[in-house]
Amino acid sequence: MPEIKPYGSWESPISTDLIVSDAVMLSEVQLEGKDIYWLEFRPSEGGRGVIVHQSADGIKSDVTPKPWNVRTRVHEYGGGNFFVNDKTVYFSNLEDQRLYKVSKGQEPVPITPVGQMRYADGIFDKKRNQVICVREDHSSSNGEPRNEIVRIGIDDGEVHVLLSGNDFYGSPRLNSDGSKLTWLTWNHPNMPWDGTECWVAACHDDGTLGNAKRAAGGQEESIIQPKWSPNGKLYFASDRSGWWNLYVYDNEKIRPILSMEAEFGTARSTLGTSSYDFISAKEILCSYTQNGKWSMGRLTIDDGEMSPIDLPYNFIGSIRISGATAAFIAGSPIESNAVVALSLPTMEQTILQRSFTVTISEGYLSVPEMIEYPTENGLTAHAIYYPPKNKDYRAEEGERPPLLVNSHGGPTSAAASTLSLALQYWTSRGFAVLDVNYGGSTGYGRAYRERLNGQWGIVDVEDCINAARYLVDQGKADPDRTAVRGGSAGGYTTLSALTFYDFFKAGASLFGVSDLELLAKDTHKYESRYLDNLIGPYPEKQEIYKQRSPIHLADKLSSPVIFFQGTEDKVVPANQAERMADALREKGVPVALIMFEGEGHGFRKGENIKRSMENELYFYSQIFGFDVDRSIIPIGIDNWRS
Repeated sequence: MPEIKPYGSWESPISTDLIVSDAVMLSEVQLEGKDIYWLEFRPSEGGRGVIVHQSADGIKSDVTPKPWNVRTRVHEYGGGNFFVNDKTVYFSNLEDQRLYKVSKGQEPVPITPVGQMRYADGIFDKKRNQVICVREDHSSSNGEPRNEIVRIGIDDGEVHVLLSGNDFYGSPRLNSDGSKLTWLTWNHPNMPWDGTECWVAACHDDGTLGNAKRAAGGQEESIIQPKWSPNGKLYFASDRSGWWNLYVYDNEKIRPILSMEAEFGTARSTLGTSSYDFISAKEILCSYTQNGKWSMGRLTIDDGEMSPIDLPYNFIGSIRISGATAAFIAGSPIESNAVVALSLPTMEQTILQRSFTVTISEGYLSVPEMIEYPTENGLTAHAIYYPPKNKDYRAEEGERPPLLVNSHGGPTSAAASTLSLALQYWTSRGFAVLDVNYGGSTGYGRAYRERLNGQWGIVDVEDCINAARYLVDQGKADPDRTAVRGGSAGGYTTLSALTFYDFFKAGASLFGVSDLELLAKDTHKYESRYLDNLIGPYPEKQEIYKQRSPIHLADKLSSPVIFFQGTEDKVVPANQAERMADALREKGVPVALIMFEGEGHGFRKGENIKRSMENELYFYSQIFGFDVDRSIIPIGIDNWRS
């Protein structure tokens, strides 16, 4: 019989120790022959990125030994961290950002010189024994770093610039015989989901490029994931129809493969993503998302027929194919993300690695429900609802649970419904959770994405508030115990909701933005003009920046807030959290500021992830009035008397 205990105070086997000690973040699958490689970020090792190899006989081993940390900082968000050629792995090392090569059982050897350069999204050019990749040059103290596509000789280590002059480059890809190169490029103020161009050029025997021609894209069309088919045709995803669908560029003409109200890609700030690959010159294996759920299908190129593949996943990404094997990362609401190998002839699946291996009873797992709810101007928005769930407890009849409304980062990103122990940490303790895919989120078409243009701090906030109201009106949440939380851009939405609206009773900002002007003037190149579309060009629209910055209107904020911030954050500088906390402290609002020494934008060290979650739980226990486990160490909350 479940014990009766107030919501929020339930004891749960999903502990912070479990979350940080057993879990890894899986990323970037690569295949070569029958060898499969992937990248793991391990909180138990300080967030170290490790390349793992599984051989044809099923033996797993780490390719990169300690202390090597695989992660590039190109565009700050990285991606395209490694690639493989002839059983040699090429990777970017976090500490010095140099490009290294390593063979199994050997120590890594640098192939790029010491300097203020970063490398990412590389491929190996077998024909010329060279690497082609994106390089970000930080050697100049004047102006922004320079982005380029370069080639690097393996024998002599010489670096030659192939492409430069635009603000950003990505996805350099050679066709099978090495005679053509394609790439993406875009310029300020566009982000890659606003407008990119896909270019093609002949690649000469000496490695230089011939005359380049734009194949597709422009200021108002986003091209992502260009790839060459086995028979030398260029494919990509374009949102020219309003949805990222697949197209082929052949004989200088563009033809859609299949038109669907679905997204065959995402608005990612990381390089090296892959939502499709070629089974053959006539067939594509692809993943696509509709209404927040990812599916997989086999797409026949000539007739555009899609054959769905029945898989138990609602997220599928990083698809790679070699021979008769496909490998990808996938997860479901009750199973953690995993590296999955799929036999294309038999459709038999093999799990190679899970993000965590411990088995959690389904009695502690909240199964998500996709909801669509009314928001402003007669529109609807999307969210993922998780009710409280713990087989050992129930609340008193009539009690409503506290509600956490989570605002994802990005802000042009999306919440996923795959199993997250960090989210189940809350639901198994008696919280209801709403993961909101507010207007501006990816996965619902370009028009939905563009709802946020000029409206950041308005549309996202209203959608979060209306999502909470929708749940409260249904009797599924306590209106007096609603909290909003989020990281990065989600932190800005959190602080805006608490400052400009009187709805939420508490909030948590994780490395969030409080001063839009400061963000516009003091952030990295990749996002330095992001706000042109989200707010307006700066300084021309300076007044709007001030009006929508919580730091300038802290006197309107009266709900308790807890801040979590890394001292080495280059995306949202630490002074944003410090200034906001000081303003609230001076006003007399209950506030806590937790700083993590040495952390950047997002927390990677296991001890800091653990501490932030436990501190946040303790904070809510004080504000909302419930008891927590005695193992939770209390924190100081300024201006609070329990």
